[in-house]
Amino acid sequence: MSHGFKITAALWDKIHHFASFPQTGVSLQQMVLFGQNPSQGTLLKASQFLSEELPVRLAHRVKELDELPHNLSAMPSIERVKNWYAQSFDELIQFPPLPTLSPDIRRLLFSPPSVASSNPEHQLPSSTPNPSLEHMLLVDDIANKNFPTSLDGSGSSGSLASGSMGFYGGVNGSTSGWAIGNGNGNGNGNGNGNGNGAAVEGFNKLKLRVPMERRLISIQTQIIFHSDWRNRYYAAPLSANISWPPEVPDYNKRFTKMLETIKTRHDPTVTTVAQGVLEWKRSQRARHIGLDMQQWLDRFYLSRIGIRFLIGQHIALNTQESHRDYVGIICTNANVHDIIEEAIENARFVCEEHYALFSSPPVQLICPNNLTFPYVPGHLSHIIFELLKNSLRAVVERHGVGNEDNFPPIKVIVVEGKEDITIKISDEGGGIPRSAMGLIWTYMYTTMKLGPGEGLDEGFRDSDFKAPMAGFGYGLPLSRLYARYFGGDLRLISMDGFGTDVYIHLNRLSSSREPLP
Repeated sequence: MSHGFKITAALWDKIHHFASFPQTGVSLQQMVLFGQNPSQGTLLKASQFLSEELPVRLAHRVKELDELPHNLSAMPSIERVKNWYAQSFDELIQFPPLPTLSPDIRRLLFSPPSVASSNPEHQLPSSTPNPSLEHMLLVDDIANKNFPTSLDGSGSSGSLASGSMGFYGGVNGSTSGWAIGNGNGNGNGNGNGNGNGAAVEGFNKLKLRVPMERRLISIQTQIIFHSDWRNRYYAAPLSANISWPPEVPDYNKRFTKMLETIKTRHDPTVTTVAQGVLEWKRSQRARHIGLDMQQWLDRFYLSRIGIRFLIGQHIALNTQESHRDYVGIICTNANVHDIIEEAIENARFVCEEHYALFSSPPVQLICPNNLTFPYVPGHLSHIIFELLKNSLRAVVERHGVGNEDNFPPIKVIVVEGKEDITIKISDEGGGIPRSAMGLIWTYMYTTMKLGPGEGLDEGFRDSDFKAPMAGFGYGLPLSRLYARYFGGDLRLISMDGFGTDVYIHLNRLSSSREPLP
């Protein structure tokens, strides 16, 4: 890990500099088209993109981790995570540049998109805004109604109280927020600009500061900056028929090795941040977290999903054998029926183990056998698994462990629409009282009764919350983030006294770019 790693003053200067650039989102569609049968030159362009984009994303997170409200930044586990991000940032910007290449190879690698525009086959389609941002940018998100705003979890409000940390606002009313800009290609090969553009109405209307110096990226490559790259993913793939010099695959191999190290370092991030929040709750004697902290956790975990997705996709493209249905970790023909069926088996197994049941509540799946679309199977599996665990637990506890022969079935219905694939999970587990609806999306909130010694402390370094039946309060909020990452959403409707319906909307068009906080 990063034991003993310290952020120096010089490193802080670099972090603040990189954090002044906006992040560049990519779409599932762009990643699929770019990564099909990639040549070493295509993989090198991917490496160059990540060598520019990942430091920007990491810098944003380090800066935010250092400026959290209510003294959360001082918690030991939060400090630990901040140092992991800073160390990974430092390794990326210190990575040795590409060796000198011949002029012809440089021209192939680093020509601006306009050079390839004469051939439409070599252009990637532009991404579209992520519809999830409409919900995530609004404090009055319907999911946040009746959300506790005070430190002890009492009180509710549809908007943030004065002095709190808004979605793009600074800490405690400070002016360190980020505006949403259009980027003008000011200094980065991927179009990172000065953030010119109107801020979201109702939030701090600040623009990103213009960096005092422009970032120099491997002058040897003679990159020609192009403002349209902000809406492109690596610009365009390169032909597999080119004979690439040995320096290119060697660079790709070394860069991928570094990314593997970074990915492993950040495996326990979710649980370590959760531990930091728990440390804060104990220090403040708070029952629940407030809306400002909830929104920060949403931003932070969503950013983590994006960073790990980019890294995981790059590692897979460089290390895995080509597969007819896969581009990296993206399945171009993800079979919804098969993924849900596997998640059902896994969730029922965990339920039977937890409650010592011979047979857990039955799950009826109504889904076309041949329904496929481009998606990341791991993301969909995670969402279904977590939601089914909730439904199974609710049914068992509502009807009693001794009544396993008469458990009502849980129904999973899948329908394909023009824009979305919608999955509805319905249970008869008693539902959720209206008074608790404002808390169900809260991190660290759970309706499960924990016994002495149960909780997050034991084994909190595990990479994710997968094994336990319930009890950590992360299943619903993280599942919603996974759904929103590629333009979908997750909604919940409860009938108190009967059961709960959860709707998962998956964007089947795959052209939405990442919602970057």
